[in-house]
Amino acid sequence: MTDTLNVAALQMVSTPDVASNLAAAGRLMQQAADGGARLVALPEYFCLLGRNDRDKLAIAEADGDGPIQAHLAAAAQRLGLWVIGGTLPLKTDDPERVRNTCLVWGPDGERVARYDKIHLFAFDNGRERYDEGRALQAGSTAVTIAVDGWRVGLSVCYDLRFPELYRALMRDPKGPCDLIVVPSAFTHTTGAAHWELLLRARAVENQCYVLAPAQGGLHENGRRTWGHSLLCDPWGELLACQDEGEAVVAGAMSRERIASVRQQLPALAHRRL
Repeated sequence: MTDTLNVAALQMVSTPDVASNLAAAGRLMQQAADGGARLVALPEYFCLLGRNDRDKLAIAEADGDGPIQAHLAAAAQRLGLWVIGGTLPLKTDDPERVRNTCLVWGPDGERVARYDKIHLFAFDNGRERYDEGRALQAGSTAVTIAVDGWRVGLSVCYDLRFPELYRALMRDPKGPCDLIVVPSAFTHTTGAAHWELLLRARAVENQCYVLAPAQGGLHENGRRTWGHSLLCDPWGELLACQDEGEAVVAGAMSRERIASVRQQLPALAHRRL
């Protein structure tokens, strides 16, 4: 168990080409490792931002088998990193739908966790229209993992708007989370309005660090994502942030900082519901 943990959010501007996206992810993971990161997290849809919602069906992999999963497992082992693999599409029994899944590998290259995105995004303001339910099947289970003695909770993008998920993560029998990770591909419209607000709120109400790797920029499919990948501390203070473009957003977590915030304002101990 360490007193500090160096982490990095990897911001990408993914394309409809899986190979180029994997190459970009590899570059960023190497850069983060060279900078001293122990844990890295990729954004939602890091492996593919297709030209339409159904493109992800064509590259969906079976659980535990496929080139995307193999690439991340190999990188974790080669670089000695904990890799939170953003999201990738995994097959379901329904050929018309996949799971939007966050997988985690340890520094030995072994997979340690799977989280299927629970809340599926839908948005229509008359100019932009999204409905993830047309191609995705929702998950149902909250997931936490142990990383070098730190408790880490997994979530994905639209989950951010549902604080009850994070309360469930904080009630894990093994202890409250020290870090919540939120791989995302927020639209530019919703991100400009709510991204930082929601992330800092989740950090403050759960008195833990929040690491949010995002898609950030104008994509080949015409979609523009908000970016602003960030790390914030248990008091809601921003430690690192990048507006747009490919980047490594890195910082250090401190056990002393978590303990200090929770001691000064013991809100977690005051919960009644």
